[in-house]
Amino acid sequence: MRVFQVRQTRTGAILWVGEAPSREQALDCMAHAAGYMDFAHMPSQACGGDLQVEAISL
Repeated sequence: MRVFQVRQTRTGAILWVGEAPSREQALDCMAHAAGYMDFAHMPSQACGGDLQVEAISL
């Protein structure tokens, strides 16, 4: 698995960092860590708008 970082585009705030199989699943992992079933069930206000998902190396 790769490590991804999810960042709120407008503010640059990092919302989540962790392992996931893909960019799309990284959003689901972030939502699950926040207590939601998956990203589709996460309210848009919780993310604050557009998100940037990128693979990072540690």
